[in-house]
Amino acid sequence: MEAASREIVVNNAILPKLEVFSVDPSKIVDIIGQAGKTIKEIIEKAHQRNIPVLVDTAQAIQHMPLDVQDLDAEFIVFSGHKMYGPTGIGGLYGKAEWLDKLPPYQGGGDMIKEVTFAKTIYNVIPFKYEAGTPDISGAIVLGEAVDYMTKLGIENIQSWEHELIQYAVDHLRQIPNIRFIGDAENRAGAVSFLVGNIHPFDMGELLDKQGIAVRTGHHCTQPLMDNFKIPGTVRASFALYNTKAEVDQLIAGVEKAAMILG
Repeated sequence: MEAASREIVVNNAILPKLEVFSVDPSKIVDIIGQAGKTIKEIIEKAHQRNIPVLVDTAQAIQHMPLDVQDLDAEFIVFSGHKMYGPTGIGGLYGKAEWLDKLPPYQGGGDMIKEVTFAKTIYNVIPFKYEAGTPDISGAIVLGEAVDYMTKLGIENIQSWEHELIQYAVDHLRQIPNIRFIGDAENRAGAVSFLVGNIHPFDMGELLDKQGIAVRTGHHCTQPLMDNFKIPGTVRASFALYNTKAEVDQLIAGVEKAAMILG
């Protein structure tokens, strides 16, 4: 059976001028780890044109404090498994006025208050958006993950991860021909790099052979890679449970792979 394909076309005529939303593409937290402070600028400029904003915090919520009032976005979403919870569950924050007026995208039990042949009245928030039987076990485990991170303290987690990242950057930069993508000093949770002309897939393969797990490729952001004129990056991500000894393994692994592939 031949798979169907679709092409998504953006109609630039209905979008604001590009420069209004222009930001440094290296400040993208999920790909290169930089804590994109420009998100507030994007939100403010969008609001100047009465455009609602949804912020995906899946790559940030486990690394830094987030204040929904300060961000002032209409919607904020996050993924459960990125913050040490289960897969298949996440969270949605939304301003009440938007949650009230938007229709639910799925139907099912408990999301309807009244149904007649003439009209449908949806239930109150949050039931309006929770059709059918919820992922009860997933919600319980996600709640435990949130409690665990809260107990540790997100500021403490951020401080330790920053120490790990700074340690990694200080040692990785001693490797000949290494190139960091983004600001090497201002990061949150990850370091993206290339070594000389070594393809990131090749570097990742040799690191894997040494028991070192990294992410390689374009990280679902091909336009960003096109902007940097690179095929992808090697991304080393750090979490609250990582140690400097593991960072030493990463550095030794990159050095060995670079020697073999160089």
